[in-house]
Amino acid sequence: MTGVDALIQEYLDRAMALHAVGYASRADIDLAMRLGCGLPAGPFEMLGVSSEALAPPPPLDAAGARTVHRIGVLGSGTMATGIAEVAARAGYATVLVSRDPERARAASARIARRLDKAVGRCRLTAAAAADTMGRLVTGADRTALAPCDLVVEAVAEDPAVKDKVFRELDWICRPGAVLATTTSSLSVAACAAATDRPEEVVGMHFFNPAPMMRLVELIRTAKTPPGVLATAAAVCGQLGKTPVVCDDRPGFIVNYLLFPYLNSAIRLLEGGGTTAKDIDDAVTHRYGFPMGPFALLDVVGLDVSLAIQQTLHLAYPGQALDAATMLGELVAGGRLGRKNGLGFHSYG
Repeated sequence: MTGVDALIQEYLDRAMALHAVGYASRADIDLAMRLGCGLPAGPFEMLGVSSEALAPPPPLDAAGARTVHRIGVLGSGTMATGIAEVAARAGYATVLVSRDPERARAASARIARRLDKAVGRCRLTAAAAADTMGRLVTGADRTALAPCDLVVEAVAEDPAVKDKVFRELDWICRPGAVLATTTSSLSVAACAAATDRPEEVVGMHFFNPAPMMRLVELIRTAKTPPGVLATAAAVCGQLGKTPVVCDDRPGFIVNYLLFPYLNSAIRLLEGGGTTAKDIDDAVTHRYGFPMGPFALLDVVGLDVSLAIQQTLHLAYPGQALDAATMLGELVAGGRLGRKNGLGFHSYG
């Protein structure tokens, strides 16, 4: 077995272990990895598990789902603007609130530019683009979120920041509004604990870029009732997204499987005798992955990858998930990936 084969086998073993503890079905794990990472097959499909064994779980009980007419988004970064764009395009009245008026104007301009590009590529009509912008309101006053039926926060992956945001949303948002976090690795229950309505908090982990990626991981805590989960699932359907339901644990499905695989690829590189390009080429050519681990790390961002790996290590200390030394060194040296043109590969 070559180093790359061992790398992939480790990923497959991790997926089997995740299913073995009852965290998610084989079908949901496969679906999450295909849609979340663009893989040609999920881990159980790669292992040749029969279609009967991959039968999807029963649909969510829609009883108690709440009606959503207006969606609020808190944040001004790529994820926030992507979610706001998707919501407005899907027909929802949408409110995007940023930290200050300048960021709000910039967020609105980014969404308008993306819609213009979609029109130019014949993926959207000019009338539909105009209607989308007509449904979108941006600003810096968080009280504008008060009438929203669902509010999605997409702020920094920092527990202190999340805690402050949810304390504010608790008193701003109307009773009965569903509060959602887009966290990719933090505890949803911790976000919920900052409110006096933990039963109305759910995780909605969108994938970047939100307008293109179909997957949304829906994360339930011990206090999330079926009606709130069903509300989030119904919104996902209206947005054209595919939800996968999982429990609240660090990494959820995709990051729990993806980032240890990426971290192991770095350790393979640290061992010498190969290059990042060689490993990337072997993974794409031999296993059909759309990109190799180092190209993917560069797309995600080495700083983001390091933070997620550190979170996983803290959550699962017995699983040897400490971040590879090289990853920390590259981030410390300012190599962040495609975002600044220097990562494991260089981009002109």
